[in-house]
Amino acid sequence: MSSYKHILLAVDFYENCSAVNQRAKDLALKYQAKLSIIHVVDNLPLTDTGYGAEIPFNIDFTTELIANAKKQLARLGEELTIKEDQQWLEMGSPKTEIIRVAEENKVDLIVVGSHGRHGWALLLGSTANGVIHHAICDVLAVRLQEN
Repeated sequence: MSSYKHILLAVDFYENCSAVNQRAKDLALKYQAKLSIIHVVDNLPLTDTGYGAEIPFNIDFTTELIANAKKQLARLGEELTIKEDQQWLEMGSPKTEIIRVAEENKVDLIVVGSHGRHGWALLLGSTANGVIHHAICDVLAVRLQEN
């Protein structure tokens, strides 16, 4: 097995994700690899609702989500000593965007947290599962412990 040169840590900012972050950092140190991070803000279906025109859409939830995510990503980047140009904040489908950024940046290992969902929760869309089955590079799914 050749050593990893570029590791992409996919983060979702859950409380119990520090183990995933530490695993990615440890691997980057072990392989002397570049470590990058990505967070994807999932699209929210706020248009074309069936509830009529009475719902006020004057609050821009997307802008608020992105601003909050940008702060958290910068904080984590500082904590893990990851340069700003190696931090990606994307919007869309998490599994699609993680894979796209990994391919565009020649990542050879993606580290992602896994909530261990099964049954309906897995069928409805697990990011870790989607990345594992569609990435062209290695993927390490680190089990997140439930609190």
